[in-house]
Amino acid sequence: MTRILLVRHAPTPETGDRLTGRAPGVSLDRQGRQAALAVADALAGLEIEAVYSSPIERTMETAAIVAGPHEMQPVVDPGLIEMDFGGWTGQTLESLRRLKAWKSVQMTPSRFRFPNGESFAEAQHRSVASVERIAGTHEGKTVVAVSHSDIIKLVIAHYLGQALDLFQRLRISTASVSELRFDGDEAPAVVSVNATGVVV
Repeated sequence: MTRILLVRHAPTPETGDRLTGRAPGVSLDRQGRQAALAVADALAGLEIEAVYSSPIERTMETAAIVAGPHEMQPVVDPGLIEMDFGGWTGQTLESLRRLKAWKSVQMTPSRFRFPNGESFAEAQHRSVASVERIAGTHEGKTVVAVSHSDIIKLVIAHYLGQALDLFQRLRISTASVSELRFDGDEAPAVVSVNATGVVV
């Protein structure tokens, strides 16, 4: 049985206020580092074979802290990167909620593409491909993959067989852990979603 633990990065000062996206230079603050340490402590007792991460600073910082107790370095996986929000990158969520397009992002994301950016369908395709590649590389092992809220939601929605237009109904908190299991010829299983403050 292969376990993939999907970890959302720990919070930054802009989390919940701004659509940071792929903008550089956004790092964990003291609260974020403490949250990442809590995840590291929760996973410290597991036999983890590898820690993968999106290449964005906040995910790499979280992954490095989670990997610390296991004396390993995170492996960058480009497929786990945050969505390309294009022209929306760096905008406040308050200003984006005023746009007519915001309703499409929430209600019909399957038909939405960010201006000069990525579609949700494209992001789901490449992130699921990465998860399956990681699972295939570490058969029978436990692996951590540190990514972003929308990416983790898209991956979980895929394995639940959930329509893309419903994926926004999922909630993925910062520094949370969601678990997928791959077991031979059986269908992949979503074991837990958005676990926070608990030992997995």
